[in-house]
Amino acid sequence: MAGGSGGRLAARVSQGGGLGFIAYGYQSLDALRSEVDTARSLLQIDSNSLLPIGIGYLGWRLESPGVAAHDLLSVALNNHVQAIWLSFGTQLHSWIDFIRKSERKPGNTKIIVQVNSLNEALVAVRDWKADVVVAQGIEAGGHGSATAPPLLTLLSEILSTIPEDGPPILGAGGIVNGAQVASLLGIGASGAVLGTRFLLSPESLYSELQRQALIAAPTGSSVRTTAFDQVRNTLGWPEGIDGRGLRNSTVDEFQEGANLDDLRRKYAAAVKTGDVDRIVTWAGASV
Repeated sequence: MAGGSGGRLAARVSQGGGLGFIAYGYQSLDALRSEVDTARSLLQIDSNSLLPIGIGYLGWRLESPGVAAHDLLSVALNNHVQAIWLSFGTQLHSWIDFIRKSERKPGNTKIIVQVNSLNEALVAVRDWKADVVVAQGIEAGGHGSATAPPLLTLLSEILSTIPEDGPPILGAGGIVNGAQVASLLGIGASGAVLGTRFLLSPESLYSELQRQALIAAPTGSSVRTTAFDQVRNTLGWPEGIDGRGLRNSTVDEFQEGANLDDLRRKYAAAVKTGDVDRIVTWAGASV
């Protein structure tokens, strides 16, 4: 999740046997480079070797006017990261073409495409030749399709349609423990993606207040909403995309029709103090 996973978390996950990701959201080019340098230092990997982490990019951010998309993608390519994760864009094919043409060695950088429907999965596999597909269900924390099916429904549909010699299919959305991972493997997934669970780790970019909010949250306390994007003015997401986070006063007042300018002022003030009753704490359905 953007704002949750940086170089420290990505490195520790990879050291633990997974593949950790740096999530690029709204930070500067230099900030992204700094997170990659942090991961490289922790992993003790020299600059010419494959760096066993990935970087995730929001397609719509790469497509935004004034954004140096090729420079941002080149941070991943020049650092020889193991994978690039692409999601939420209308021109993902163009970024895949750029990556393929620019990587040091053909196939060296694995391209992971996140999807929310069977049709999207078919495009990713047949047209874009994605190396890995991530099926994201409606339970996922952070951003996703407001109309995505539940994960098990989506995953089963994709697995029954994609040929057996197709790319690995991973499941994402509300996965927080080994039993849930095992259930995905049991229906044929090649692996699982965990987000919210790792936000509790000290290596995440979340504050201690946000981590405590996740721990204290009762079952069913996450909600899908556009409130946080509206008050933060992080607009430009493709149609039908919203975000799942912990319900708080920002969500309640937004749904009640409070003045948006007032909500933005309250949110800006809350950011300075880390007030979790106002700021966003992205969280999946399994908190």
